[in-house]
Amino acid sequence: MTKKIFRSTVAVGLAVLAASLVIIMSALYSYFGKLQEQQLKDELSIAAAAMAEGDGMSYLTRLDSDNYRITWLRADGVVLYDTRADAATMENHAQREEVRQALANGAGESSRYSNTMLTKMLYYAQRLPDGTVLRLSASRVTAGAVLLGMLQPILLVIAAALILSGLLASRVSKRIVEPLNRLDLEHPLENEAYEELSPLLRRLEHQRRQIDQQMSALRRRSEEFEQITASMTEGLVLLDNSGTVLSINPAAQAVLGTDSACVGQPLVAVERDTAVSRALRDAMESGRAETCMEKDGREYQFDMTRIQADGETVGAVLLTFDVTEQTFAQRNRREFTANVSHELKTPLQGIIGSAELLESGMVQPEDMPRFVGHIRSEAQRLVTLINDIIRLSELDEGGALPMEPVELLTLCRDTAAGLSAAAEKRHVTVSVTGEEVTVPGVRRLLSEVFANLCDNAIKYNVDGGSVAIHVSRKGDNACVTVSDTGIGIPAEHQSRVFERFYRVDKSHSKSSGGTGLGLSIVKHAVAYHHGTVELDSREGRGTTFTVTLPLNQ
Repeated sequence: MTKKIFRSTVAVGLAVLAASLVIIMSALYSYFGKLQEQQLKDELSIAAAAMAEGDGMSYLTRLDSDNYRITWLRADGVVLYDTRADAATMENHAQREEVRQALANGAGESSRYSNTMLTKMLYYAQRLPDGTVLRLSASRVTAGAVLLGMLQPILLVIAAALILSGLLASRVSKRIVEPLNRLDLEHPLENEAYEELSPLLRRLEHQRRQIDQQMSALRRRSEEFEQITASMTEGLVLLDNSGTVLSINPAAQAVLGTDSACVGQPLVAVERDTAVSRALRDAMESGRAETCMEKDGREYQFDMTRIQADGETVGAVLLTFDVTEQTFAQRNRREFTANVSHELKTPLQGIIGSAELLESGMVQPEDMPRFVGHIRSEAQRLVTLINDIIRLSELDEGGALPMEPVELLTLCRDTAAGLSAAAEKRHVTVSVTGEEVTVPGVRRLLSEVFANLCDNAIKYNVDGGSVAIHVSRKGDNACVTVSDTGIGIPAEHQSRVFERFYRVDKSHSKSSGGTGLGLSIVKHAVAYHHGTVELDSREGRGTTFTVTLPLNQ
C-alpha cells in the first residue's frame, strides 16, 4: 500500500508540474507575442518619423536591421526597397492586408505565412506623409522557440520537482500508512485512526464478533465430537475422498495399532491389510462394504460407508467393532446346540431300545428288573440334564434373583451331609472346616455351586480318598476351597473344564451320571455373584477349586 500511495503521490505531483508548465508556457507565449507586437509598432513609429524628416532611402540603407524586415512601397504597391529581398523582383504589394489598411487608415497590421521568408510573419505598415507606405515585419514567436529558450530552466525545475515530490511522497505515504499499520484488528473499535475508517472498523468489529461466535461454535462442536468419539467403544475413522485419515478416535487407534499422528496419512498406509483397502475401494464404488479380520487374537468387523454431498463423494466413515465375544458366543451356541442334541439323544436312545426289547417280549422274566432299572436310570439322567440346561439358561439370561444373607460354613456342612451316602459308597472322607462367613447371595445357586464341586470331588476321587472343604475370610471377600485327593486333571484340559458338555474322561463321566454341565453351572453361578473360581490340579495328586465371593454386593 505504501508503494501505491508513493506512486500515486509522485504521479499527482508530476501531473501538477506538467499542467503548470503548460499554463506557464502558454502565458509566456502570449506575453512574448504581445511584447513582439508592441516592439514592432514602436520600431515602425520611430522609423516612419525618421523617414519623414530626411532622405528615406539613405535612412533605410543605414538602418538595415537584422531583427526586422523593412519594406518601403509606393502608394500603388510597387516595392521601392526591401531589406531581405530584391525590390525589383518582388511582386506588387497593393493587395496586402496591412498595406490596404495603412493606405486607408494610416496604419495596418496582419499575420500570415511569407512565401519569401518561408515562415509565419507579423506585419505592421504605416502611411508616410508623402503617400508611400513603410512596413516592418518579423518572424512570429512560436511555442517551440519559447520552449527551447526555457528548456534548461524547465529541466532543472522538473529534476528538482521529481526529487522533492519523491521525498514528500515517501514521507506522506509513510505517515498515511503508519496509522493503518498500527490498527488492532482484534479490537477494531479501540483504534485511534482516520475518521473516514470508522464505518470500515465498525464493520470489521461486527465481522470479528461473528467469526468469534462461529469459531466458538466450531470449537464446541469439535470438542463434543472428540468427547463422544473418545467415549465410544467402537473404532471411528473419518476419511476424505482420497482415503486420507481426517480423524481417528482412541478405540480405532488401539485396533489399528497407531496413534493420532496418522491423521493426514492414507488409510492403506496405516492398515496394510488388503482386505481393508479392498473394502475401502468397494465402499467408494457401491456405497457400503464390510470385512472381518483377526488382530492380536481378537475378531474385528470393519464397516465402511461412503459419504456424499450434492451427489459427489466427499469421504467415507470406517467403524470397527470388536466381535470376539459375539463370534465366540455364536460358536459356543452352535456347539451347545450340537452337544444338547447329542446328550439328549443318547439317554433317549437307551430308553427306546430297552422299551422296544420289553415290548417285543424278547427279555427273559429274570432280566426284566435290569431293563426297567436301565430305563429308570436313563430317564433320571435325562431329567438331570434338562434341569442343568434350564439352570444355565436362567444364568445366561441374567435376570435378577432375590438375594439373602447366606452363611457359607453352614451351607457347606449341609452340602457335605447331603452327599454322605455317595461318599460312604466310595469310602471317601469329607471334612468341613473354617469360620462362619456370611455373604449376600442366592442360596439355591450357592448350594448348587458347592454341591457340584463336592460331588465332583467324590466322583473323581480314589477309593478311600478324602475331600476337604475350608471356609475363610480374606479382606473383603469370602474364600471357599474344595480339595480332593483324586485323579486330578491333565494340564492340557484345565483351561476347558468350565466349558459346557466338556468332559476330561467321557467314559468315566457317563458311568458316574455326569452331564458335563456341572462346572459350567459353577462358573456362571459364581460370576452371577461377582465372584471368581480358580482351579489348581495335578494329575494323579488331586484337585483344588477356590471360590471367592465378595462380602458386599
